[in-house]
Amino acid sequence: MKKRDLLLYLVTDSAMAAGRLTEIVQSAVESGVTMVQLREKSASFDEFCHKAQALKSICDKYNVPLIINDNIDVCLAVGASGVHLGSSDCDIATARKLLGKDKIIGGSARDIQTALKIQNDSADYLGVGAVFGTTTKSDAKAISVDILKNICQSVDIPVVAIGGVNEGNIELLKSSGIAGVAVVSCILKSDNVQNTTKNLLAKLHKIV
Repeated sequence: MKKRDLLLYLVTDSAMAAGRLTEIVQSAVESGVTMVQLREKSASFDEFCHKAQALKSICDKYNVPLIINDNIDVCLAVGASGVHLGSSDCDIATARKLLGKDKIIGGSARDIQTALKIQNDSADYLGVGAVFGTTTKSDAKAISVDILKNICQSVDIPVVAIGGVNEGNIELLKSSGIAGVAVVSCILKSDNVQNTTKNLLAKLHKIV
């Protein structure tokens, strides 16, 4: 993984995409999204794999890593680039043993102590949030930009800010030390995915 892969990281939500997931991801990746995470909390293994294969075809065409949320088996089955693991999922040290050194592994943190443990367990990057609150995850409490900045200063691996990031607030993350942002509804609910993606990238190039 290159650090620049984390610049604009799209995390999916099938319900929010309302049957247009593949179409939206295609448009977003064409317009410059640098990494995609497939998140499927309620899909069966076969359904998860089917969606992963469809998105992998798009991501491979544009040399964009496809990350699987929470499911190592799906990652291995489809040959995805890696996994992102939350605090309640398989621990990162175990995931590294199962996936090997070449797969990308990301972890979620809200404080320095957790961030340092994730780094020590050999994760490649951190997702930190929710920086502006979020409607996507009901259990995600907001953290301040100051906490985000402190975490960025405390670890050596790159940090991605997540949670309610959009075109209107992204510039508040300037000087925080992030490598990029992860977005969900900002792109998935956009009336013009291409324009939204390009606008986010233009702002990111100024602040990262």
